[in-house]
Amino acid sequence: MSITVLLFASYADAFGSRRLDVQIGAPCRVDELVDAMRRLPGGARLPAAPLVAVNRGFASVGATINAGDEVALIPPVAGG
Repeated sequence: MSITVLLFASYADAFGSRRLDVQIGAPCRVDELVDAMRRLPGGARLPAAPLVAVNRGFASVGATINAGDEVALIPPVAGG
């Protein structure tokens, strides 16, 4: 099974795409998905604890991701 992850800004640049299909069994936890992403080309550029949203809400590392959930990695932002 694969989980589609939406990528923005620096994460899209790192993986070379705005969407990434990650092969992992569902359900899985956020930290398991991030670990699987780290093994992909570009994954080494992820920070130690990237901010992840599941179904448009911020998710903790232990949160469950089910098949069909909307998952997005939220890049760091700066502003003034």
